This record gives sequence, C-alpha cells and structure tokens, in this order.
Amino acid sequence: MKTIIYTCPYVPAEWIAAHGLQPDRIIPPTAKAAGPFARIEGICPYVCGFVNEVLTNQKASGVVVTTVCDQMRRAFDIIKSHCKIPAFLMNVPNTWENIAAQKLYLDEITRLGRFLCQLGAKTPTNDVLAATMLEYDAVRTSIKAAKGYLTSRQYSQAIAEFGRTGKFNSSNDIANSELLTGGIPLAILGGPLLREDLEIFDEVENAGGRIVLDATETGQRRMCAAFDRRRLRDEPLLELCNAYFGDIPDASRRPNSRLYSWLKYQLAAEGVRGIIFLRYVWCDIWHAELYRLKQCTSLPVLDFDISGDEQTLSIRTKQRIYAFLEMLQ
Repeated sequence: MKTIIYTCPYVPAEWIAAHGLQPDRIIPPTAKAAGPFARIEGICPYVCGFVNEVLTNQKASGVVVTTVCDQMRRAFDIIKSHCKIPAFLMNVPNTWENIAAQKLYLDEITRLGRFLCQLGAKTPTNDVLAATMLEYDAVRTSIKAAKGYLTSRQYSQAIAEFGRTGKFNSSNDIANSELLTGGIPLAILGGPLLREDLEIFDEVENAGGRIVLDATETGQRRMCAAFDRRRLRDEPLLELCNAYFGDIPDASRRPNSRLYSWLKYQLAAEGVRGIIFLRYVWCDIWHAELYRLKQCTSLPVLDFDISGDEQTLSIRTKQRIYAFLEMLQ
C-alpha cells in the first residue's frame, strides 16, 4: 500500500485512507540536522526535522504540506526543490467562522483527492468514506478511554502511533489495570512536539508532577471531535470537513477564541494546577499567545523556548521543572 506522509492535524487521515492509501503523520525525532537539509538561523527546529524526515524517506509515495504557518510554506518550497517525492500544498484558511472559508477548505480536500488519484488512488464512494471514518472514530474512542491507564508519555505516544498507523493496541499499551493517580496535575501547551521532547513528560514525573493534558499540536488537541452519525450517513465528506476544520482549535486560527474555550474546559476537567508552555524560538504564532494564556487561565505558567541548538532537557531546563513543581506544592 502506498504511503502519504504529512504532519499538520488539518489533513484528514480518513480521506487518505478511504482512497486506499496509508496516511502517515510524521513526528520528527529531533531538531538536529539528521539529513541533507542543515538547520539554518531563522528556520523552525520542527520544520527542519520535518524536512529532513521527508528528504530521507524511502517509502513515501507523496507528501502533503499545509499553509497553516509561514515556516511550513517555506518547507514546501524546500521539499519541491530537493525531493523527488510528489508534493501537495494544501491551503488551510486561518479564518474559519464564515462560509467562504469552510467552502475553501472543502475545495482543498477535494483537490487533495485529485492529487491522490494521480498517485494511483481511487476516489472513494460515500459508503467507503463513511466506513473509514467510523473505523478511525472507534480507534480515537479507544485511545481516549485508555487515557487514565497510561502514563502521560505513553498516552502521547499512543496518539502519535495512531497518526502513523491509524491503530491502537490497547492490550499492549495499557500499563496498569487501575487508574493512575498521584503527582501534581499539569498541562503542556504549544505547537508540535518532536519525539525527543517527550523526555519532558518523564522529567515532570521524576519531579513529582504528572502531565494530565497534552494540549500540543501532536497531543490531544490534534484529535478531531467524534463524528455525528446522522450527518456522516448523509454527507460524509461534509462531516469530515466539519470535524477537522470546524473543531480542531489552534493558535493560528482567526479568531482563536475556540482554543481558549477548549482549553478552559479541559483544564477544569483535569484539575490542572500549572501549565508548561512550549514554543520554538522562531514561532511568532505561539509566542504571541503567552500573555493571553496567563490572562485567560490565571494558572502558573512555565515558559520554555526551544531553539534546537541543544537537547530539550538541558540541566537548566530540568532545574526549572523541579522549581516550578516545588512552587506548586
């Protein structure tokens, strides 16, 4: 089966899978130059890692890049000029509350379908698309149900594995038969995490805390809402677009009020007492949210800016995590 790689949460995996292809959401292992594209000043570490993952990928039949941020737009140009893998640039409007933006997203999904057909895929019928959506919805439900039985790192890894394979083996991933408790409940918020960034989850637990809400782009926030069964039966493609474009909150959206309404609910539901705010140095979108986050949540915030020049968990970073949790005790 041909594989289509991407990283943006606004690319619906169900749409790719319904075409008979394997969607694979890439999460780069590191920001360091592990491939032919060396990191240069001003390039987001995550984008650098993503580009190198694409350029060195030996199995992908196509790559999808979105216009959610300017750094990813630049990544598309680099991929087009340095890679033989067919690449598709999907326009995702930042505005989302008006009909014109919703129609544009639907048009882009349709255009993506034509790109997939050029790679040998077959346009799915409504029945095939609906069945694929139900399969993915069932897996998402299983992951959410298993949350309390997994460590914070295991849970985020389960979400990442779902993005890569569309599957979740709960019998292997659930570490305990009883709900996990203990530790000061924290949330982590920001853009996408690199795989090496998951070390933060372990360090938080070592310091006496527990990340109960992964609100990063690669965590819980990237999972779309459950599909409406009635709308799915009548218009599966419209319901797919509504669940992704209309429901996934992000700082890039205009307005981004949905991010804070979603965050407010999740923070209260999980009993969060503090927030780790993780952002890349050149990410203006997330940097601009720091002040508003402090104002809207009234919770203590630990701000981490990552440049990609060194490991995420430097000695100084570990000390700040310990100090933050000591303050919350």
